[in-house]
This record gives sequence, structure tokens and C-alpha cells, in this order.
Amino acid sequence: MIERLATCRCEQLRARCTGEPVRVSVCHCLECQKRSGSAFSAQARWPEDQVEITGAYSEWSRTGDSGGRGTFRFCAECGATVAYVIDRMPGLIAIPVGAFADPDFPSPAFSVYEARKYGWVAITGADVEHHQ
Repeated sequence: MIERLATCRCEQLRARCTGEPVRVSVCHCLECQKRSGSAFSAQARWPEDQVEITGAYSEWSRTGDSGGRGTFRFCAECGATVAYVIDRMPGLIAIPVGAFADPDFPSPAFSVYEARKYGWVAITGADVEHHQ
């Protein structure tokens, strides 16, 4: 079975994911832009029982634009987010794609909050679902 390892920048917080992600997506909402420090965020989701998180982390929660609550786990040392859950997708845990540092990671199948997408960003692929 395939196994992927995501880490924070200082590598003390780790998420070991087994199997293929059930969803890979990008989000253009303003809060994901702030969280990622980029024009959009990219994340992959697995069932919680396929993710093992090790290392010290802090948690922070907020209510998103959709009204759902997100709880973010970030490194207590370097501050990088390594995992988060949202109550509207129970049983799944999201890992930022960049935490894998793997240019061969599967491409996204969903692009959401495109009404807030930067004009110079293009999410391409024949099978990508686009949502405003």
C-alpha cells in the first residue's frame, strides 16, 4: 500500500498517510489564501484512520465562509499547518499538499471558491470540477 509523509518546515510534526487520498482539491477562499500564504491552497483528504500524526502541535479553530468550523493543527515550533478537519466533511482529515514536498503528487480534481480566484490563476485538467 502506498504511504506518503507530510512534515512541517522543521520536520518535528509529521502526518503519515496510507493509501490514496479520497479528494485532492484547491480552494480560493480568502481564509485559505491567508493560511497558505499563497493565491490559493491545495489539500488532500484521507479517512482519519489512514492518517497518523506525530509530534507536538497546537490547534486553532474558526468558522469559515460556508458556516462550517475548521480546526487546524500546526507545529508548535515552526508554525506550519500540517493537518486540519472541517465539520462539513466528518471522518476526513486534510493535509496541505505542499507539506508532502512531492512534485509528483496527484493533481486536484476540485477547485472551489473560484469567485475569489486571482485572475492570473488557471486550474487546468480535463477532469477538474470548478465551483464558484
